[in-house]
Amino acid sequence: MTAVTWRPGAADGKARTGTMVTPHGEVETPNFMPVGTRATVKTMDVEDLRTVGAQIVLSNTYHLMLRPGEAVVSHLGELHGFMAWDGPILTDSGGYQVLSLNPKISEEGLVFRSTYDGARVELTPERAVAVQEALGSDIAMALDVPVPLPSSRSDAEDAMERTFRWAERALAAKRRDDRALFGIVQGGAEPDLREQSAKDIASLGFPGYGIGGLAVGETPQERDLALDAAIPHLPPQAVRYVMGLGDTEGILAAVERGVDLFDCVIPTRLARHGKALTRTGDISIKRAEWVLSQEPLDAACSCLTCRRHSRGYLRHLYTTKEPLAHRLLTLHNLTYTFDLVRGAREAIAAGRFSDFRSGVVAARMGD
Repeated sequence: MTAVTWRPGAADGKARTGTMVTPHGEVETPNFMPVGTRATVKTMDVEDLRTVGAQIVLSNTYHLMLRPGEAVVSHLGELHGFMAWDGPILTDSGGYQVLSLNPKISEEGLVFRSTYDGARVELTPERAVAVQEALGSDIAMALDVPVPLPSSRSDAEDAMERTFRWAERALAAKRRDDRALFGIVQGGAEPDLREQSAKDIASLGFPGYGIGGLAVGETPQERDLALDAAIPHLPPQAVRYVMGLGDTEGILAAVERGVDLFDCVIPTRLARHGKALTRTGDISIKRAEWVLSQEPLDAACSCLTCRRHSRGYLRHLYTTKEPLAHRLLTLHNLTYTFDLVRGAREAIAAGRFSDFRSGVVAARMGD
């Protein structure tokens, strides 16, 4: 039996709801994964994550294999015990982070220098699977070769073909039947390459598919064309996951095309930079106009931050560099994001997703 499965729910056009079943619980889809790079979502405890509505979190293979090392995490109860999170966990393969270090890329894998101590490190498709199995995540991602956008067609094609060959090797290296492995679609901004990659990766029979190499500087039109080219060639019974996508408009555009899962640092990173996501547009809490404001960040938001604190107080915390500012803004931004995907699920079930999407986008634009 496959360790991770997806049960269909409602459909509204191509948009769909469902339930992803994992060894550590079920995840309603469409859904969002907060990024816990080093086995922690910055400033959040696991109880905070439950409070804001998180059902699954993402951690990073590259960082954890270097510090503290997968053997340490495994000894301390694998990721679930290590971070005291009893829900599902997905780990990315680390390829995206490694490629930012200008590694030596060969057919064998990646060779790079650790950002922690400068040590020489090799990451192959087999090693990426072994590390993730030691970490114990419910879902591991095959090592892929993303390319920055814009990139030449030849670079995108080479990366796509190598990603497929590495996916075959990752499947052959998989040892744990109680954990799942997802493949990744590549192809840059070339629709025909995206289509070919989706067909090739789908032929390997993964229970889920990441669509990688997006949210890296492409236009919304390029992103949507890539999704339109890939998604029809992925098995309808498998999970569809756009990697690194987390802005409101991008999530809704992808949901409309049948995507089930997202992750992104946007909600937490913006919080650390003093920005709040709201239904009427994003705001900077640093602005002087909030000094005397008694308003919450968003009057329609149910998070602890909006129930308890004013914009004036939050500005005070941020400008005086109080760590509480980051936590309160993160609580709010994650609540906003989970409210968004929950609203999408409800709208799909009610057959009104198009109206929901239009209403959300219009409100954020001030229309």
